[in-house]
Amino acid sequence: MTTPTTLATDEARTRLHELTIIDVRTPGEYAGGHLPGALNIPLDQIQRALPDIRHATHRGDVLVVCASGARSENACKILAESGVTAATLSGGTGAWAADGHELHRPQGVSRATWGMERQVRLTAGVIVLLGLLLGLVVHPAFQLISAGIAAGLVFSALSNTCGMAAMLAKLPHNRPRAADLDNTLAALRDR
Repeated sequence: MTTPTTLATDEARTRLHELTIIDVRTPGEYAGGHLPGALNIPLDQIQRALPDIRHATHRGDVLVVCASGARSENACKILAESGVTAATLSGGTGAWAADGHELHRPQGVSRATWGMERQVRLTAGVIVLLGLLLGLVVHPAFQLISAGIAAGLVFSALSNTCGMAAMLAKLPHNRPRAADLDNTLAALRDR
């Protein structure tokens, strides 16, 4: 399996007009700010969108983005396994914004959803504290819960994957509504 091509933010900005940009973050993260012209197809929906993404490659290059680059790299690997070539944005939308480039936000969005990394930090912290508290109050074996979360975080760092993020992405506030995804796929076909 090949490593996906990576575009720096400045190169991507100069090529925006010729790229099909796929943002693989959750709908809430996407609503918090995305690259101009980006379409939101969450990572867990890439397989469903594969025929439309493949068709988009006939019109030009595809750039896949996420918050930091990890999910977009995973998406590029999934696409590559199906014969679709795509690039990823170095550093994701975080690097894009840090380099002073504009992020677009949908009209009428009044409530910001936390980014996936922040959701993971909160969930991991709450579970660790709960494990420690239960270990003090109920039985010391409950501290193993905290140890399990710590082991999961180490594995996440070493493998550049996050099982907790994958689970949190399935929560209703992180899922696209079916109509939203259908509209996004229709927009991808019409480009």
